[in-house]
Amino acid sequence: MDLRERINAALKEGMRAKDKGRLATLRLINAAIKDRDIASRGADGDGRVSDDEVRAILSRMIKQRRESARAYEEGGRLELAESERAEIDVIEEFLPRQLPDDEIDAAIDAAIAELGAGSIRDMGRVMGRLKERHTGQMDFTRVGSRVKARLGGS
Repeated sequence: MDLRERINAALKEGMRAKDKGRLATLRLINAAIKDRDIASRGADGDGRVSDDEVRAILSRMIKQRRESARAYEEGGRLELAESERAEIDVIEEFLPRQLPDDEIDAAIDAAIAELGAGSIRDMGRVMGRLKERHTGQMDFTRVGSRVKARLGGS
């Protein structure tokens, strides 16, 4: 079952269970995917994004919600921050498990060794390799600072 089918199955299950919060999040996911489908129609004519692109959409949605939750917390709107976190929990169900810190460090070291990266100038290539292999498994905004530190940047 591909990712899109899993999301649609969860949507139907949410309707049966009458889980309004989960259902709203699943509908937002479907809307984002359909928007991307429509945008891709003109480019290549297919009109259906791949599972990798769906994972990228989900990752962006999580990133947006984390930023919103942080802003709500800073503004003292804890109920809205909690709502954003609940949406993150639903979205994360469709992404691969997040790598723990030690596995992220090992992946960074492997990418650096594989590419022969030795300076901060190689950061783009290292990040590209990590994104190829670990999309949806790590937060690349946090990983960027780790790669930079390993390559001698400050």
